[in-house]
Amino acid sequence: MKRRFDRYVGIDYSGAETPEARLPGIRVFVAEGDQEPLERQPPPPARHWSRRSLAEWLADLLSRPSATLVGIDHGFSFPLSYFDAHALPADWPGFLDDFQKHWPTDQPGTSVRLVRDGLVGDAKRRSGDVRWLRLTERWTPSAKSVFQFDVQGQVATSTHAGLPWLRYLRRHCGGGTHFWPFDGWQIPTSGSLIAEVYPSLWMRRFATSGTIDQRAAFAVAGWLQWADQSGVLRQYSEPPLRSDEREIGSIEGWILGVC
Repeated sequence: MKRRFDRYVGIDYSGAETPEARLPGIRVFVAEGDQEPLERQPPPPARHWSRRSLAEWLADLLSRPSATLVGIDHGFSFPLSYFDAHALPADWPGFLDDFQKHWPTDQPGTSVRLVRDGLVGDAKRRSGDVRWLRLTERWTPSAKSVFQFDVQGQVATSTHAGLPWLRYLRRHCGGGTHFWPFDGWQIPTSGSLIAEVYPSLWMRRFATSGTIDQRAAFAVAGWLQWADQSGVLRQYSEPPLRSDEREIGSIEGWILGVC
């Protein structure tokens, strides 16, 4: 079966420290065509990626003509309860702008912890409740709230650190990159696509050696490649949702692979 994408990128993310910090928890695996995913190192002499260097590399990669499918393991949006509590319009690009204004975690020297402690930004005006879950998280029993900090397996820190970089990518990649499902549930016939993923769904199936972060990124790249080349990616990109659920997911986001 003919594949839709030329390249598959799996990213295990980290929200630790500042945007410039080189973090061993950020791992990137890339599968070119039919080849097995291989780890991609940052440009030398750096040993590890920072969130800033990763975003710049991705922006460059996604601006090229080769169709690339990217999976990143942090939340891409918040529950509708958050939008309602803060009287925000149901508009994802507007949400990203508003979030970055209050949680400027893409700015030099700014960490999630500094914003949470009230030393930078304005977290008090844009906080969430751990009881608020996105619909896709309700469909995924082990997924945690994007507001649940300081627990094992939490995604809150990486989400709060990563959201401003999605805004950066959206501004720097041009119109050739589809942010799924916010730009539409159907996979476009051309261009690149970036989606939220949950590596735990696939790590037993796509196993490799290395640290937990390396294994997670490998599993994402491996699954994306398999899903595209086996012809089931479109099935996973259009989960069996009612029309009202689909509308919710287009604002809250969805974890690719959850059906």
